[in-house]
Amino acid sequence: MRGGTSRGPFFLASDLPADRAERDRLLISAMGSGHPLQIDGIGGGNPLTSKVAIVGPSARADADVDYLFAQVNVERALVDTAPNCGNMLAAVGPFAIEQGLVQATDPVTRLTIYNVNTGKRIEATVQTPGGVVTYEGDTAIAGVPGTAAPVKMAFLDAAGSKTGKLLPSGAALERIEGVEVTLFDMAVAAVLADAASFGKTGHETPAELDADRAFMERLDRLRRDCGQRMGLGDVTQMVIPKPILLAAPSPGASITARYFMPHSCHTAVAITGAVCIASACCTPGTVAHRLARLPEPDAQGRRVLIIEHPSGRTPIEIEQDPETGRIGRAMVIRTARRLFDGTVHVRDHVA
Repeated sequence: MRGGTSRGPFFLASDLPADRAERDRLLISAMGSGHPLQIDGIGGGNPLTSKVAIVGPSARADADVDYLFAQVNVERALVDTAPNCGNMLAAVGPFAIEQGLVQATDPVTRLTIYNVNTGKRIEATVQTPGGVVTYEGDTAIAGVPGTAAPVKMAFLDAAGSKTGKLLPSGAALERIEGVEVTLFDMAVAAVLADAASFGKTGHETPAELDADRAFMERLDRLRRDCGQRMGLGDVTQMVIPKPILLAAPSPGASITARYFMPHSCHTAVAITGAVCIASACCTPGTVAHRLARLPEPDAQGRRVLIIEHPSGRTPIEIEQDPETGRIGRAMVIRTARRLFDGTVHVRDHVA
């Protein structure tokens, strides 16, 4: 399935081994990881197309389904289940309905998804006219050609997704390795930095940033240092925290961002990353807040921020308590599409 700007296989949890090591070996074989083209599997040779969603019924009273996300490394035989993926999340609702895990209603179906990676819940609204999932619609999102049916997702109490704290170090702004950064954990653990601190404008293309090896090495050193400070330990083999470069926005946007996965620049922006950026923009004292152009909130503390990225712009609605400043909900609209279904064959030695 395509979920947002990502793509990958969706598995029922009951169809995969319960043992984590055995499950990971199966996923590595299925995706063909360990080769830059993933030539011996169904991966797409890119981090955005080497993702896996594992979905099953939830035993929790406050959720309908459980969703475990797995980032399968392209060139190395590694599986990382530390982060969530908000783009793949967009297809979880349609998948769960079509697999009979959730009963569809007319004209939309609302369900609550428990993200196993982060221990957080997301409310999804899927278009189901006549009780049947539809992928056809008029909604366009940056980074995906054409239009499709909207999938509305509301992240609930997403602060502290991996560290347990919105500000893992307790500070909104600090200087690490000569760079002013904000260590921020909202939907995803991230390191936010002003692009100017690296001599960048923040408007470079992903290819330009990836080609600057000295910059990429410096960024990863900073990421590893920040990972320790955030209580995540040695993050060398992990994809979090995500480094994010920020800059003042163009007219009509709230902030400009370059999001890293972490060893290459995203051609758009991850949805969890967009939620993180928008929330940081609304948090006084952060790097993001200093650079952002913020719209005024309504009486309920809601406002829509526009994240500018290499593929276009992504709107995020933030609901923030006017008195405490606490961010309770972050809502985004994505699209999804079912691409094919069938059997993927794995090597005999992993079965």
